[in-house]
Amino acid sequence: MVVLNKIYTRTGDKGETALGNGERVAKHSARVNAYGTSDELNSFVGVARLEADGEMDAALARIQNDLFDLGADLCRPEMEKDADAEYPPLRVAAAQVERLEAEIDAMNKNLEALRSFILPGGSNLAAHLHVCRTVARRAERLATDLSTTEDVNPAAVKYLNRLSDWFFVAARTANNGGKDDVLWVPGANR
Repeated sequence: MVVLNKIYTRTGDKGETALGNGERVAKHSARVNAYGTSDELNSFVGVARLEADGEMDAALARIQNDLFDLGADLCRPEMEKDADAEYPPLRVAAAQVERLEAEIDAMNKNLEALRSFILPGGSNLAAHLHVCRTVARRAERLATDLSTTEDVNPAAVKYLNRLSDWFFVAARTANNGGKDDVLWVPGANR
Protein backbone atom coordinates (compact mmCIF):
# COMPACT_ATOMS: atom_id res chain seq x y z
CA MET A 1 0.00 0.00 0.00
CA VAL A 2 1.20 3.49 -0.79
CA VAL A 3 1.42 6.04 2.03
CA LEU A 4 2.17 9.64 1.10
CA ASN A 5 2.59 11.82 4.16
CA LYS A 6 4.82 14.39 2.51
CA ILE A 7 4.29 15.46 -1.09
CA TYR A 8 7.59 17.18 -1.78
CA THR A 9 10.91 15.56 -0.95
CA ARG A 10 13.42 17.79 -2.77
CA THR A 11 15.13 14.63 -4.07
CA GLY A 12 14.29 15.55 -7.67
CA ASP A 13 15.50 19.13 -7.56
CA LYS A 14 18.57 18.31 -9.65
CA GLY A 15 16.64 16.60 -12.45
CA GLU A 16 16.64 13.00 -11.24
CA THR A 17 13.89 10.72 -9.99
CA ALA A 18 13.68 7.24 -8.50
CA LEU A 19 12.35 4.28 -10.46
CA GLY A 20 10.27 1.55 -8.84
CA ASN A 21 13.43 -0.39 -7.98
CA GLY A 22 15.04 2.63 -6.29
CA GLU A 23 17.47 3.35 -9.12
CA ARG A 24 17.98 7.09 -9.76
CA VAL A 25 17.64 8.27 -13.37
CA ALA A 26 17.27 11.55 -15.24
CA LYS A 27 13.71 12.83 -15.32
CA HIS A 28 13.99 13.02 -19.10
CA SER A 29 15.04 9.36 -19.49
CA ALA A 30 13.22 7.13 -21.95
CA ARG A 31 11.66 5.13 -19.12
CA VAL A 32 10.36 8.21 -17.30
CA ASN A 33 9.00 9.57 -20.59
CA ALA A 34 7.14 6.30 -21.19
CA TYR A 35 5.46 6.05 -17.79
CA GLY A 36 5.00 9.82 -17.58
CA THR A 37 3.03 9.74 -20.81
CA SER A 38 0.83 6.94 -19.47
CA ASP A 39 0.14 9.23 -16.48
CA GLU A 40 -0.68 12.08 -18.88
CA LEU A 41 -3.05 9.75 -20.72
CA ASN A 42 -4.72 8.88 -17.42
CA SER A 43 -5.40 12.58 -16.85
CA PHE A 44 -7.00 12.89 -20.28
CA VAL A 45 -9.16 9.85 -19.53
CA GLY A 46 -10.28 11.65 -16.36
CA VAL A 47 -11.35 14.62 -18.50
CA ALA A 48 -13.22 12.29 -20.89
CA ARG A 49 -15.07 10.78 -17.94
CA LEU A 50 -16.66 14.19 -17.29
CA GLU A 51 -18.69 13.59 -20.46
CA ALA A 52 -19.31 9.85 -19.97
CA ASP A 53 -21.95 7.96 -18.08
CA GLY A 54 -23.12 4.42 -17.53
CA GLU A 55 -21.06 1.63 -19.05
CA MET A 56 -18.73 4.05 -20.88
CA ASP A 57 -17.83 5.74 -17.59
CA ALA A 58 -17.32 2.36 -15.93
CA ALA A 59 -15.05 1.22 -18.78
CA LEU A 60 -13.03 4.43 -18.57
CA ALA A 61 -12.68 3.94 -14.80
CA ARG A 62 -11.26 0.44 -15.44
CA ILE A 63 -8.85 1.91 -17.97
CA GLN A 64 -7.70 4.54 -15.48
CA ASN A 65 -6.86 1.80 -13.00
CA ASP A 66 -5.07 -0.17 -15.74
CA LEU A 67 -3.04 2.92 -16.58
CA PHE A 68 -1.78 3.05 -13.01
CA ASP A 69 -0.83 -0.62 -13.38
CA LEU A 70 0.95 0.30 -16.61
CA GLY A 71 2.86 3.12 -14.93
CA ALA A 72 3.90 0.79 -12.12
CA ASP A 73 5.05 -1.75 -14.71
CA LEU A 74 7.03 0.74 -16.79
CA CYS A 75 8.73 2.35 -13.80
CA ARG A 76 10.17 -1.00 -12.69
CA PRO A 77 13.00 -2.23 -14.95
CA GLU A 78 14.87 -5.53 -14.76
CA MET A 79 12.04 -7.95 -15.45
CA GLU A 80 14.42 -10.91 -15.19
CA LYS A 81 14.84 -10.10 -11.48
CA ASP A 82 11.08 -10.02 -10.73
CA ALA A 83 11.13 -13.40 -8.98
CA ASP A 84 13.91 -12.24 -6.65
CA ALA A 85 12.29 -8.92 -5.69
CA GLU A 86 11.29 -8.35 -2.08
CA TYR A 87 8.00 -6.96 -3.36
CA PRO A 88 7.02 -8.56 -6.68
CA PRO A 89 6.44 -5.75 -9.17
CA LEU A 90 3.05 -5.18 -10.71
CA ARG A 91 3.04 -6.13 -14.39
CA VAL A 92 0.33 -5.63 -17.00
CA ALA A 93 -1.23 -9.04 -17.70
CA ALA A 94 -2.51 -10.62 -20.90
CA ALA A 95 -6.01 -10.67 -19.37
CA GLN A 96 -6.07 -6.87 -19.42
CA VAL A 97 -5.31 -6.88 -23.15
CA GLU A 98 -7.95 -9.56 -23.72
CA ARG A 99 -10.55 -7.50 -21.84
CA LEU A 100 -9.87 -4.54 -24.13
CA GLU A 101 -10.24 -6.78 -27.18
CA ALA A 102 -13.60 -8.10 -25.93
CA GLU A 103 -14.82 -4.56 -25.26
CA ILE A 104 -13.67 -3.40 -28.71
CA ASP A 105 -15.50 -6.30 -30.35
CA ALA A 106 -18.68 -5.57 -28.35
CA MET A 107 -18.67 -1.87 -29.30
CA ASN A 108 -17.64 -2.46 -32.90
CA LYS A 109 -20.43 -4.94 -33.66
CA ASN A 110 -22.92 -2.05 -33.42
CA LEU A 111 -21.00 0.23 -35.81
CA GLU A 112 -21.22 0.38 -39.58
CA ALA A 113 -18.02 -0.26 -41.48
CA LEU A 114 -16.01 2.87 -42.23
CA ARG A 115 -15.87 4.01 -45.84
CA SER A 116 -13.69 7.04 -45.08
CA PHE A 117 -11.22 8.17 -42.46
CA ILE A 118 -12.84 10.22 -39.74
CA LEU A 119 -11.74 13.49 -38.23
CA PRO A 120 -11.43 13.77 -34.45
CA GLY A 121 -14.59 15.38 -33.16
CA GLY A 122 -18.33 15.05 -33.20
CA SER A 123 -19.63 14.92 -29.64
CA ASN A 124 -17.69 16.32 -26.68
CA LEU A 125 -17.03 12.79 -25.43
CA ALA A 126 -15.84 11.59 -28.84
CA ALA A 127 -13.46 14.55 -29.14
CA HIS A 128 -11.97 13.75 -25.71
CA LEU A 129 -11.65 10.07 -26.61
CA HIS A 130 -9.76 10.97 -29.80
CA VAL A 131 -7.30 12.98 -27.68
CA CYS A 132 -6.91 9.88 -25.48
CA ARG A 133 -6.31 7.79 -28.62
CA THR A 134 -3.49 10.00 -29.84
CA VAL A 135 -1.83 10.22 -26.41
CA ALA A 136 -2.09 6.41 -26.13
CA ARG A 137 -0.30 6.13 -29.49
CA ARG A 138 2.45 8.44 -28.23
CA ALA A 139 2.80 6.37 -25.06
CA GLU A 140 3.07 3.27 -27.23
CA ARG A 141 5.79 4.85 -29.38
CA LEU A 142 7.74 5.80 -26.25
CA ALA A 143 7.35 2.30 -24.77
CA THR A 144 8.50 0.63 -27.98
CA ASP A 145 11.43 3.02 -28.21
CA LEU A 146 12.35 2.14 -24.61
CA SER A 147 12.12 -1.56 -25.47
CA THR A 148 14.94 -1.19 -28.00
CA THR A 149 17.43 -0.52 -25.18
CA GLU A 150 15.82 -1.82 -21.97
CA ASP A 151 13.44 -4.51 -20.72
CA VAL A 152 9.78 -3.71 -21.26
CA ASN A 153 6.92 -6.08 -20.54
CA PRO A 154 5.54 -7.13 -23.95
CA ALA A 155 2.02 -7.18 -22.49
CA ALA A 156 2.41 -3.49 -21.61
CA VAL A 157 3.14 -2.64 -25.24
CA LYS A 158 0.22 -4.79 -26.43
CA TYR A 159 -2.03 -3.07 -23.91
CA LEU A 160 -1.14 0.37 -25.28
CA ASN A 161 -1.66 -0.82 -28.85
CA ARG A 162 -5.12 -2.20 -28.04
CA LEU A 163 -5.98 0.80 -25.89
CA SER A 164 -5.60 3.26 -28.75
CA ASP A 165 -7.89 1.02 -30.84
CA TRP A 166 -10.34 0.95 -27.91
CA PHE A 167 -10.42 4.76 -27.81
CA PHE A 168 -11.06 4.92 -31.57
CA VAL A 169 -14.03 2.55 -31.40
CA ALA A 170 -15.30 4.21 -28.21
CA ALA A 171 -15.18 7.61 -29.93
CA ARG A 172 -17.29 6.25 -32.78
CA THR A 173 -19.68 4.76 -30.24
CA ALA A 174 -19.91 8.16 -28.52
CA ASN A 175 -20.77 9.73 -31.88
CA ASN A 176 -24.24 8.22 -31.92
CA GLY A 177 -22.96 4.82 -32.93
CA GLY A 178 -20.84 6.35 -35.69
CA LYS A 179 -23.75 8.25 -37.28
CA ASP A 180 -22.27 11.58 -36.15
CA ASP A 181 -18.66 10.80 -37.10
CA VAL A 182 -17.01 13.67 -38.96
CA LEU A 183 -15.81 12.24 -42.25
CA TRP A 184 -12.61 13.31 -43.92
CA VAL A 185 -13.16 14.73 -47.41
CA PRO A 186 -9.83 14.45 -49.24
CA GLY A 187 -8.85 17.71 -50.94
CA ALA A 188 -12.05 19.48 -49.84
CA ASN A 189 -10.35 22.84 -49.36
CA ARG A 190 -8.13 23.02 -52.43
